[in-house]
Amino acid sequence: MSQSLINTKSEQNRKIELALPAIDEIDYGSNYKDHLLEQYKIYLTLADKISDRRATTNNFFLTLNTGFISAIGIVGYVNKDRIAISKDYILFLTIALIAFCYFWYRLIRSYKDLNSAKFRVIHEIEKRLPLKPFDAEWEALARGKDKNVYMPFSKIEIFIPLIFALFHLLLLAYIFIAK
Repeated sequence: MSQSLINTKSEQNRKIELALPAIDEIDYGSNYKDHLLEQYKIYLTLADKISDRRATTNNFFLTLNTGFISAIGIVGYVNKDRIAISKDYILFLTIALIAFCYFWYRLIRSYKDLNSAKFRVIHEIEKRLPLKPFDAEWEALARGKDKNVYMPFSKIEIFIPLIFALFHLLLLAYIFIAK
């Protein structure tokens, strides 16, 4: 990892560390640790909900793409070597699907960035707790730096919309080049 990236991450972590405490423990009172733990639990639930929304989004776009590919395949199979729907319709549909793939890709990137930020905050909160289970888990996974130990899901899922977009382009080329 480059030194400038390390400095940027350290600066981000420092900003999070400074932004977290609204009231210090002495001024807050005796319920500080209990309330800190309760807020930590709520924040973990919110992080989990982001992951659920991410999965729902992926399922939506995967279903959309496979549904249209299946429909085009069925129409092509039923009518043997000729396409029953117009090439203009297929062109429009394919461009729309490529656009959907682009937005799918962007949503994956956004969810990745949001999850990364949430887990940086979680790691900072854990510094105030007796145990740091998420930080320990991340350490056990070599912090995502060793592909033999762990490959972050976002590095895999980011290719799915790109593969579908490529497939749509190839399908479009085949339909317009084929007789």
